[in-house]
Amino acid sequence: MEELKFRGKKREGRHRDTWDPFQLNPIGAEKEQKRRCFQLAQYLVALIVGLAVLASAIIAKGSLLVLSTLSSPSSMRSPKEKQFYMLMLVFCLVCPNFLVFIKSLWRCAFKSFVQPNMKIMSFICAIECLVSLGTSILVLIVMPKLDVLTNLFCSGGVCIISAILQIVFRLQREPWKIMFPICSLTLTVAGYCLLGIDYYVRVTSYVDRQSDDCFVYIAIGLFSSLLISLCWWENPLQATNRMRDTLTELDGFRDFVFVISSILRIIVIGGVYLLNHVLIEKTVILSNFKLQNDDWELLQIGLVLFFLQAFCSAACHWFGVVACKIHAVRMSFALPVCCTGPAVLVLGLVLFITQAQKLDGAEQGSITAFCESLVVLSQKNTTPVVLLEITRSICRTSLNSYYLQWPFSMLALEGVCMWSGFVTCTYYVWKIKVQRIERTSQLFVRRLYESAFIDLSLLLNTKMKVPRARNQESHDDIQSCVIYLCATMWHETYDEMLKILTSMFRLDRYRGDPKEEHKDCFDFECHIYVDDAFMTEKETGKRLVNSYVNDLTHVVIEVYRVFTNKEPDDVSIIETPYGGRLMFVLPEGNMLYIHLKDKSLIRNKKRWSQIMYLYYLLGWKGYISKNPQKITRQNNPCRASLVSMDGEIFLLPQYDNDNKRKFISDDNTYILALDGDTDFQPKAVILLVDRLRMYYNVGAACGRIHPTGMGPMVWYQKFEYAVGHWLQKTAEHVFGSVLCSPGCFSLFRGSALMDDNVLKRYTTTATRASEYVQYDQGEDRWLCTLLLQQGWRVEYNAASDAYTNSPQEFKEFYNQRRRWGPSTLANTLDLLHSGSETVKRNTSISRLYIFYQMFTVGSSILGPASVTLMVAGAFQFVFQMAGTLSIIVASIPPVLYIIVCFVAKPNNQITIAAIMSILYAFLMTASLFSIIGDMVIQGTFLTPTGLFLVSMTIMYMVTAILHPEEFGMIIYGLMYFICIPSGYLLLTIYSLVNMHIVSWGTRESNKGGEEVKKKNNILCDRNCKLCCWDLKLQISQETENLMVQQITGQAIKQATPAPVTHQETTEQEASNLQPQTKQDTAAEEADNGAKQPTVDTQKGKESDTTSIDSIEKKSISRSTPDTNYEEDEEDDDDDYDSNLIGSLENIEELPPSDWVNPVKEEFLKKLTYANLKRNLQEQIRYTLRNKNQEDVCEELVLMLTDTLHGELQGVGPEDILPESHLEELQHALTEQARRTLKTSRMERLEKRVKRAIEKTLTAPQVQKLDEGEQDFWNKLLERYLKPIVDTKAHLEEVTRELKSLRNKAVFLYFIINVLWVVATFFLQAIGSDVISIKIPKYYPNGSESGDFLKVEPLSLMFLLSFAILLLIQFIAMLYHRIYTLIHVVSYRSTEKDYKQRDDDDDGGLTLENHTANGLFITSDDL
Repeated sequence: MEELKFRGKKREGRHRDTWDPFQLNPIGAEKEQKRRCFQLAQYLVALIVGLAVLASAIIAKGSLLVLSTLSSPSSMRSPKEKQFYMLMLVFCLVCPNFLVFIKSLWRCAFKSFVQPNMKIMSFICAIECLVSLGTSILVLIVMPKLDVLTNLFCSGGVCIISAILQIVFRLQREPWKIMFPICSLTLTVAGYCLLGIDYYVRVTSYVDRQSDDCFVYIAIGLFSSLLISLCWWENPLQATNRMRDTLTELDGFRDFVFVISSILRIIVIGGVYLLNHVLIEKTVILSNFKLQNDDWELLQIGLVLFFLQAFCSAACHWFGVVACKIHAVRMSFALPVCCTGPAVLVLGLVLFITQAQKLDGAEQGSITAFCESLVVLSQKNTTPVVLLEITRSICRTSLNSYYLQWPFSMLALEGVCMWSGFVTCTYYVWKIKVQRIERTSQLFVRRLYESAFIDLSLLLNTKMKVPRARNQESHDDIQSCVIYLCATMWHETYDEMLKILTSMFRLDRYRGDPKEEHKDCFDFECHIYVDDAFMTEKETGKRLVNSYVNDLTHVVIEVYRVFTNKEPDDVSIIETPYGGRLMFVLPEGNMLYIHLKDKSLIRNKKRWSQIMYLYYLLGWKGYISKNPQKITRQNNPCRASLVSMDGEIFLLPQYDNDNKRKFISDDNTYILALDGDTDFQPKAVILLVDRLRMYYNVGAACGRIHPTGMGPMVWYQKFEYAVGHWLQKTAEHVFGSVLCSPGCFSLFRGSALMDDNVLKRYTTTATRASEYVQYDQGEDRWLCTLLLQQGWRVEYNAASDAYTNSPQEFKEFYNQRRRWGPSTLANTLDLLHSGSETVKRNTSISRLYIFYQMFTVGSSILGPASVTLMVAGAFQFVFQMAGTLSIIVASIPPVLYIIVCFVAKPNNQITIAAIMSILYAFLMTASLFSIIGDMVIQGTFLTPTGLFLVSMTIMYMVTAILHPEEFGMIIYGLMYFICIPSGYLLLTIYSLVNMHIVSWGTRESNKGGEEVKKKNNILCDRNCKLCCWDLKLQISQETENLMVQQITGQAIKQATPAPVTHQETTEQEASNLQPQTKQDTAAEEADNGAKQPTVDTQKGKESDTTSIDSIEKKSISRSTPDTNYEEDEEDDDDDYDSNLIGSLENIEELPPSDWVNPVKEEFLKKLTYANLKRNLQEQIRYTLRNKNQEDVCEELVLMLTDTLHGELQGVGPEDILPESHLEELQHALTEQARRTLKTSRMERLEKRVKRAIEKTLTAPQVQKLDEGEQDFWNKLLERYLKPIVDTKAHLEEVTRELKSLRNKAVFLYFIINVLWVVATFFLQAIGSDVISIKIPKYYPNGSESGDFLKVEPLSLMFLLSFAILLLIQFIAMLYHRIYTLIHVVSYRSTEKDYKQRDDDDDGGLTLENHTANGLFITSDDL
């Protein structure tokens, strides 16, 4: 209700000024808000992770203490049991080394291998051996000799070396913080002294017959702690940036070092065990390893403790990493880890106090008597072994002294000192700041963890300084980046344009004013590239923008009005060599450029638009950023309105990013590729930026694409996209690299695109048949293939959601997939062909991943045969046919459809496919219910078909549950199931047989006024058929005149520099293969001016370079004012700044092109009375947006609105003010503002208010490109983007090659699938009794029925292979889900919060429309 009232108030305010107050309000235009459920979920996840860290650390530490107690010589266990428990203790030490060995070996074998530096590797291996020696001695020799409390306390001494290095290198940012490591060292030494005193009292007091050799073990324990503390030597050194080159070099071959060092560590552990227990103590008896039936309790206790210790230590390490990545370092990492030791102590005491009552000796009056009674209890089998041994170990302390029990406080004080020393040594952990999804290698020094000291290992292994995520106090933030949003448009509808513009405006609101810093440290520009933006008006021959561009300008105005409640302020219209450009300043100051492509001047279609913006943004803008003198200083007064209205910046916004780019490397320059109908939120962009910012080898990242629309075809695609992203893309991401980053929403790294053999290769013009299929039918996949072959990784982020329109008609869907199918296969085969070389270059792609892709390609090739056999099974189920007959019947429709595709037209092929799809859908529906009925009749689902169906259903259901926001997609699964024959059989046949058709297939037709104008003045319009050729003959009045003038030799005078022939206005301009007509333009220039250009049109012949250059230069000169200086086109290094100085009076502009004035008139509507009033109010409020100026602001708005009303008394609400009237109005408003501010004693605001008035009254500007950019576009067009003109002979040759390629592909597919079907047919014909695999039949309750299911081995093999493939993808999905959750939680913890402005900061962001605060009293109300 409140929202309805709010919208009503806004509408009433508009209604006072115009009779047309109604507007669109696109979905998603409202401000994003933090949802409380997400905040609660974030805290809940952090709490769960923290508890997991604490619980796993307690269990791991407690299990190790119990094992050391059970294996102690003073234990009451038998020698056989002690020997077994000691072996479990050895396994606990070996386990983490074995895990690291496996992971490092995997990375070396399948990721990357760098030749190691032998000196560095020898040094590292020596340290690792010493660490392993210290750990083995402490755990296997010293700890069994000591009591459990001493073992718990003394482990804190492993931080000695770290504290010493912190003191020596003075790593603290503030000098006083050096007290932390000094206190740590002092407390640790004090702890060891107290330990010695405690044991001295024990020996002298004869506690538990303590012998003198305990001092030897304490000394050995101290020595081994020093050796263990060498484990984290890298941490202080990397924090001081010492040995930087050595550590950097080590990172390159660290995996190989871990392989060798893990083996050495295991050898050392085994050596210490054998040396001490076999040779010295001789406690190992081989016969004791033969466990008998009565040793089940021993085996159970030992294995449970081992698995608990091994699993929980690994889990603690993993959860600790997760806690850091989700920005919960203090609550979920540092606090639980620091509390592990005290928690183990408290938990042990609680268990001791509560459970000791169960012991028979608990009724003894004193502790000494109780301890004496434990010897008797050891003989009873009913006594809990673990509780008994822990109690027995506690009785070895001073508590069991007959003389002095106060020394036990020494042991307790020792524990306090050791724990305090360890906490003060790792104080820096509480202060570190991390980025979202921070890399583990950036968080921790070592990949290896010490399972014996898991809590100390985690904290000491945490880097003292995270290199790229530093705290705000140091003013050393993460590196800034610039994002270029590049959307390509091709005949989008009004609603589709509305989506992409709304998304761009949302990102502008999220980013805020580019003058100010943002927590995500990014700047951005929006670029829209409109293909086929111009048309030729038949009546006048003028070259004008078409209806698509008109729609786009209306959308920009509408969205601007929704977000700001006013019209666009800063609009520039620029003529360019490729057509034209519209330039806008978005509400928060970011830039939007709309590039209008004229297909008579530049190549159209998506790939060439991508090449166009990549060369412009990475090539040209990168060049001028590296040559700062090329950045134009805008002293031109005609664009002064673009200067920031608050006077804080004097650089125009369109040059602001170019200026910032000087400090941003190509690695941090990103291109966001978009389609013209993509809808996304700012969160989706930031999540993709995180992937590229964190991992330098990631060249591209894509998000989750959601198809939108209505109808059965969209329902099918919704589930198809869901399954493709849930399983296939996640498997590619986890096991290797994503093969295709779709161009509708993907983020590319600039340096990756600029790499060798990527962008340069991407500009290749297709000349052969295979190139047309690979290059032009799936340009996004080909670009990703080039990146992968150069060693870059492509990733998938499931939380980055984008929505794009999908084909809603059957014909459009088939034509789209007709392009995608062959190009996907061609690019995948290209990658597999270069697999060995790609594996060497790309660390993300292994030979196993290549094998996985080979398997998936093989499965897709066998798809038609598999579907045919599935249909045969459906016939067998539904109609009770024999197996052989059902295969024959199921094979007839595909064969007939292949014949139809070869002889019929594409539209007829699609019609027949649609009819067959409906029939197949009925059959699949019947088959589904038949399978269910068969399972009911047989009383079990444990049949191959039933088991497969049930398992697939369960797997997809679980997958959907793990994607809660997309769970509704599971509803469309039934639609997907019944359409399997259409999608995997008929569509495959259609795509292959029509491979020779390389037109786009979608959005081919033009619309709007252009089509109406095409049919004007048509003298002859006939469709003819000659043999099998369809010909269209159309002659217009202009064509007839052209023919007459050519015959008479007269020159045709055109208004545009590059007129378009009749062919450019027909609907079939869909392919580069179709013949195009090129115009040769001869420009004649006089000494003092330019004459009207003459155009000589020639058919079937390419124009020469001179003609093209003259066209481009003439089109540029039309918008170039005479600045009275001599142009030097050959000098690219001139400083153009001086050329821009002048006044409007000295600029004499030539007439603009025909398309400019109609576009300008559209934006001149801002100068109507209704729009002026609203714009002026909003401009003043935005300029004086601070709270302490609110009264002055409202008074100023009231007075200026009154002045405006008085000046425009006789002007209608929709009348556009002339320039003379605008000057008078500006003078009147400026004077009124000056008087009002003087009265309020706010003269200091006069300059800002004056600029706001100028901004409101500024008309759209017609600009020109600077000379350097003109030269860039001329040369780019000539070198790469010149419209393609194919000769008839070339077209015939390419057509022949395409048909030959089509025939080969169809033959290969046909033979492979026929062989598969024939093999299955003969196995069916031979009979299941001869060749079959017998599978016992079970009922659901698990009982065996006695019957056997007979399955052909071929079908079972394929079924198992498919099931294994899905299982692998399912496991990858689970892994990917976890890390997606980590990323989302970390993003939500740093998400921008849109709040109402209530501060007095003059430079803050404006994040809401001020009209939302209610109605405003104006002079009309009075």
